[in-house]
Amino acid sequence: MSRATPIRGCFVTGTDTDAGKTCVSAALLHWCTAQGWRSAGFKPVAAGSQIIDGQRVNGDVRALRQASSVALSDAEVGPFQFEAACAPHIAAALEKRVIDGAALVRHAQALAERADVLVVEGVGGFCVPLSAQWDTADLAQALALPVILVVGLRLGCINHALLTAEAIQRRGLRLAGWVANTVDPAMMQAGATLATLQHELTRRYRAPCLGRIPRLAAPEAALVAAHLDGAALAALLGPRQTA
Repeated sequence: MSRATPIRGCFVTGTDTDAGKTCVSAALLHWCTAQGWRSAGFKPVAAGSQIIDGQRVNGDVRALRQASSVALSDAEVGPFQFEAACAPHIAAALEKRVIDGAALVRHAQALAERADVLVVEGVGGFCVPLSAQWDTADLAQALALPVILVVGLRLGCINHALLTAEAIQRRGLRLAGWVANTVDPAMMQAGATLATLQHELTRRYRAPCLGRIPRLAAPEAALVAAHLDGAALAALLGPRQTA
């Protein structure tokens, strides 16, 4: 895949599946909208769906669509959606479909032309295969966006975060910041873990913490956005560009 024309926005990845990428991505979209920016969410590949009101819906895609201020369809937010809730290349094979990387880049560019900020949510972790030849890291590299890492706070997250940050750097991408998301509210030594993450991600990558999200009963975009660092986000995404 060739590198995309410069896009304003960010690529949201996570330390693992269910780290909280979707709730953070939706919160970022909500925050951007509150700044008066046209925001658009993009979930290039989504696996797993359920029937809602007679329609097959992917929850991540629907959450990003609802949080976007630009009017989008589910198909525009998530061009490659699959029924099976498994690794995307396996889900695609089950449906005898191929995930077209070049098409995803073109789709991202088209969405970016309609928005001031494009928030792209990856699938699973940072290096998830999308076919036999390429993975989500290749897609992030092609889009050339600054990366926001969602760290799911649970046992093992320090290692997962540092390995992911290293993989991001090796792809020539900038780890622009990270968000701590409480996955396990009973995690032992959560404060010490946060301090270690803060120290190591700052020391190694100069990546600031963009927010700490507690365990929320209803992780709606507005509630999650209240726990993000607005000043840090403004520095990352920059002032609104006017025509």
